[in-house]
Amino acid sequence: MATSSKPWYGNWRDYVVYIGFVVIFIVFAILLHDRGFLSPNNLLNVLRQTAIIAIMAMAMSFVLSAGEIDLSVGAIAGLTSVVAGMVLMQYGLVFGIVAGLCLGLVVGAINGALTAYLNIPSFLVTLGMMGIARGVGMWVSGTSPVPVIDDTFIYAFGSGNIGLIPVLVIWVAVLGTIAHLAIRKTPFGRKVMAAGGNPVAALYSGVNVKRVKFQVLMITGVAAAIAGMLYAGRLQSGRFQLGEGDELSVIAAVVLGGTSLFGGRGTVVGSIVGALLIGIINNGLILGGLEYSQQLIARGMLIILAVAIGRGR
Repeated sequence: MATSSKPWYGNWRDYVVYIGFVVIFIVFAILLHDRGFLSPNNLLNVLRQTAIIAIMAMAMSFVLSAGEIDLSVGAIAGLTSVVAGMVLMQYGLVFGIVAGLCLGLVVGAINGALTAYLNIPSFLVTLGMMGIARGVGMWVSGTSPVPVIDDTFIYAFGSGNIGLIPVLVIWVAVLGTIAHLAIRKTPFGRKVMAAGGNPVAALYSGVNVKRVKFQVLMITGVAAAIAGMLYAGRLQSGRFQLGEGDELSVIAAVVLGGTSLFGGRGTVVGSIVGALLIGIINNGLILGGLEYSQQLIARGMLIILAVAIGRGR
């Protein structure tokens, strides 16, 4: 087995998300302990707020590893929350969930087909899809929230607890385990890395690069749809604004976590920790009393830092 000749500290960028998480957690614990940062309720709230970003980040790990990007995840989540809520209200629980998943599958397939088979850059395709999904969400909802009143849906998609553990955390654990095994242990995961690392070599090795790129964009579509239903369950309503701006947080979490912005390298566990790091930073900024404008500046700096680190890998 080939091993890296570099000592572990020579690959410090590989561990930056874990180091950053520990350092920032300790700093906030010291500075904000009197404002309840370490209280169980606050930490559980951070986990709930982070879970939805983490689920989209898992899927984005596949897309970035394959050398593509998806800017439409937040808009798909918002549209799904609206559509699932409307179908749920008219036709019941099962049809509401099926409608949400099918929406994500169809939008992801459109993104994938335009990118893989028509060779349109995924940046442009998903940027356009972001506007389309947001516009459709506004149109079908009339810009009004869609109430979600099904108790089972609300419990299973966001607001429930099993013992002391929020259901949202269980969603992350289950989907994270599946995604980690898929990217690390399966032929599909190896094809994703090959397609992103060197598409020409992957093609000569028998990898259907177009199919891989199509599939990873379908995965993000479905993950964004699940995120949208989790938003709807947690807030008990579907709103087209839900997920707005999430694409930047998701990409920052994935790159901070160790996935290359330029393909060929990806880690699901790192993406989850990256999402947790961003969640902790957001929580600390709020508890620290920063205004919303100041929070935006801090998040923007974090994204620049993530990209800078990503270029160095």
